[in-house]
Amino acid sequence: MSNAKRKRFGAYLAQLRRDARKSQRQLAETLCRISGTASVTRHEISRWERGDRVPDVWLPALATALSVPLDTLERGAAHARGEDIGTGPRSPAEALAYFLPDHDVGLGPLASSAGRRVGATTAAALTDRAHGLRLADDVIAGGDLLVPALRELDGAVRLYRETTHSEETGRSLLSSIGEIAQIAGWIASDAGEHDQAARAYRLGVSAAREAGDLALVGNLAGSLAYQLSNTGHEDDGLSLAQAALEEAGTDAPAKARALFLDRVAWARTKAGDVQPAMRALAEAHEAMTDEDSQESPDWAYWVSPEELDVMDARVYTELRKPLRAVPLLQEVLSRYDSTHTRELALYLSWLAVALVDANEPEEAAMAARRMLDLSSDFASDRTARRGRIVLTKLEPYRDIPEVREVLDTYAA
Repeated sequence: MSNAKRKRFGAYLAQLRRDARKSQRQLAETLCRISGTASVTRHEISRWERGDRVPDVWLPALATALSVPLDTLERGAAHARGEDIGTGPRSPAEALAYFLPDHDVGLGPLASSAGRRVGATTAAALTDRAHGLRLADDVIAGGDLLVPALRELDGAVRLYRETTHSEETGRSLLSSIGEIAQIAGWIASDAGEHDQAARAYRLGVSAAREAGDLALVGNLAGSLAYQLSNTGHEDDGLSLAQAALEEAGTDAPAKARALFLDRVAWARTKAGDVQPAMRALAEAHEAMTDEDSQESPDWAYWVSPEELDVMDARVYTELRKPLRAVPLLQEVLSRYDSTHTRELALYLSWLAVALVDANEPEEAAMAARRMLDLSSDFASDRTARRGRIVLTKLEPYRDIPEVREVLDTYAA
């Protein structure tokens, strides 16, 4: 039984109990009353919530006491026990509550602080800092940017907690906290600090929910889904990617919806769902061309038809369709901004893999050499992982001189 899955289900139960405004003792008393027995105590509730145990016979009573569909709890408990339940919780609300419990995130105001008064100018400045951090991430690797990013996130939370402000200003500050949390999580993930990234994403979801910014909730949840899909948790990643898309809704700005569909396509790909992945790619392009009456959020500035082409190519590469992937990647790379070193290296890694699959190992070796030269001194866990994948992919062609030279130069 996965300890992480048990703990996540326990956190989900704890959140449901808090939502029902019950203490552990009160919930135990309610369960005893519903069942007609006195065989459960607050200590047992505590064990469930810590993930030490997973409730079984008590699930029907829990569903009644917490006003949750029994099927939802049964699926969550089965997942916590390591049983195969397909794509996980069925509705976006269930998935977000399960994967992103939003308790204990430190967003409440300090009880003892009157705080200085801040207004629209301060809120706008925090929005600018969020965008500045995003722009820095375009050119600086996660390992070099992580400490400043976490410092920015901590400062944003303290600004919100230690000041007084109008409701409108408070919503703006919360949205900025969500945006900074998203890019901080992305930076942490690039640095290989996946637990730190998940904590930042969860904090951001709580802030974005409080601000009523559903598109931002979708971006944060989708970012964590992307990390899960890439770190061996494919089913969880797919469930959360779908939840992020549905949470944002059909009224989300076109760029945001296109991004969320692309993340669903990637999650489907990693889960081995070929045709649904291809459909999601097509839907992403359709969303991008939809007439959009809403202004795109600042955090979606980088989403473009070219970036959708890159995701198409990545999916095609993963699905071993190199004749589709190679032309797309070559076209994008021919005009890509060389100052964005990490992305350039990552895209070259996909090109190298696709060229190997197309039985062009000499061309693959050229792309691999360029990719590895770019990323050799770049503090990015993403590019390091991709470099190892590329070298492994080239290894069967070691007898080819161009390939052997790359392997001998970079294998260490």
